Amino acid sequence: MKNKNVQKIKEKIDFHDDFFYYNRVKRNIRKYRRQAGYTQQELAELVDVSGNFITQVESLSSSKFLTIATLGRISDALNIDISKFFEPTDYI
Repeated sequence: MKNKNVQKIKEKIDFHDDFFYYNRVKRNIRKYRRQAGYTQQELAELVDVSGNFITQVESLSSSKFLTIATLGRISDALNIDISKFFEPTDYI
């Protein structure tokens, strides 16, 4: 009986695919990096990753993913709460 209830609930939920969330995070990383006045290379050095990594992470056409730990380091480097990366944005 529980499975039927779960199925009904799941049918009402509008699930997004992984790319929806990654693209939101990617846009926000770019947004907050630029607001902080950092280049991709400067942010990369603060986070201890390569400049190419940041370039790929910010690119919507790239399938480069990042770990929550790396996202946390980016959040720390930009001095913003990690939840800001998940907020809706129109920033490109």
